Amino acid sequence: MSSVPVRVGVLGYGNVGGALVRLLATDGSSIAARTGVRLEVARVAVRDVTENRRSALPDGCLTGDAEAVVSDPTVDVVVEVMGGVEPARGLVLTALKNGKPVVTANKELLADAGAELFEAAAASGVDLLYEASVAGAIPLIRLLRESLAGERITRVMGIVNGTTNYILTRMSEAGASYAEGLEEAQRLGYAERDPTADVEGLDAAAKAAIVASIAFGTRVVAGDVHREGITHVSPDDIAFARRLGYVVKLLAVAERAGDEVAVRVHPAMVPASHPLAAVRDSFNAVFIEGEAVGELMLYGRGAGGTPTASAVLGDLVDAAHNLRAGGSGRTAALDRAGVRPIEELSSEYYLNIDVVDRPGVLARVATVFGEHGVSIRSMEQEGLDEKARLVFITHTAREGDVQGTIRDLRRLDAVKRIGSLLRVVGT
Repeated sequence: MSSVPVRVGVLGYGNVGGALVRLLATDGSSIAARTGVRLEVARVAVRDVTENRRSALPDGCLTGDAEAVVSDPTVDVVVEVMGGVEPARGLVLTALKNGKPVVTANKELLADAGAELFEAAAASGVDLLYEASVAGAIPLIRLLRESLAGERITRVMGIVNGTTNYILTRMSEAGASYAEGLEEAQRLGYAERDPTADVEGLDAAAKAAIVASIAFGTRVVAGDVHREGITHVSPDDIAFARRLGYVVKLLAVAERAGDEVAVRVHPAMVPASHPLAAVRDSFNAVFIEGEAVGELMLYGRGAGGTPTASAVLGDLVDAAHNLRAGGSGRTAALDRAGVRPIEELSSEYYLNIDVVDRPGVLARVATVFGEHGVSIRSMEQEGLDEKARLVFITHTAREGDVQGTIRDLRRLDAVKRIGSLLRVVGT
């Protein structure tokens, strides 16, 4: 083990940055003994130095000038855990151009500017590592980038947002409404005061873009990802799914589609026998399918300061080793393969609609399905006050045809409400 420490500059001192600094302070000696590198926190950039004046860090370590950290010649490796695209993007680029490896947990940054950052890292011959950007402590990125580097991945599908999984678990197991599940998630600290990024699928879409880029070697940004959240999922949807042997989950799906890739985030009905159906509360899990390896699943804590800091630390050790060896690990080589539009994908679908309860309505509804080439696998009817609820499961159909069906159903005067549309996966 080298007696010369690797000096670390940390951008951000929130939950993850604080947990990382504490891990290095309390476990530094054992980390050095296990890994052969000594990691020393040299500088920490914070938004407001006065708020952290009681920090246990040495005098002079804290600074409000993030640019000074990435430009400091005594800083060997930079850890970016401040979040957001700017100023993080500019700071990471500066660090890379200065020949400093960078470890980041910033999914939004990578989903927006990953290709630019990978190119900068390759040009400087240093690492850009980002295990903590997706699924917290679960070693998904390292598995895709290294262990499965020679594997032809066909699909990656998973639960990558703990907040929405917790809400859907409460709806499924306790009969809670969406609002009640969200309120409980906020009370426990799983959901932010403004939960939009989680419940509307923005967080999961950013992670899906990163996973697709690595799994398929193609440039995918968050804007390429078809995104739907869980705000429209009702207790009735949950109950009907259960009756049919399904569980509703918010899934991120990235898969090969011929010469293109398809990437999407949406709630889906997952068979109760599928491994992802058993993932409860705030846990994450990712199901990987490959031509040679078959099926793999990773499961664990997907969020939280300490689990995420653990993933950052793993990358930090790798970056330090590579730096001492005078090189970098494998860089991401991304091509420009196309992203297939959601309208061209196919799935089975669940759809419920409320109609006027009178003779001939069901036949008119079925005719609209037939006009768009959407075949009905099963249908149930429930009586309501002066209305009926029709619940359909289709055979495999093209998304564009299903959307056309819904559009024309809205034009029928007998149709009073179009309810949830959920894809049925994993069958």
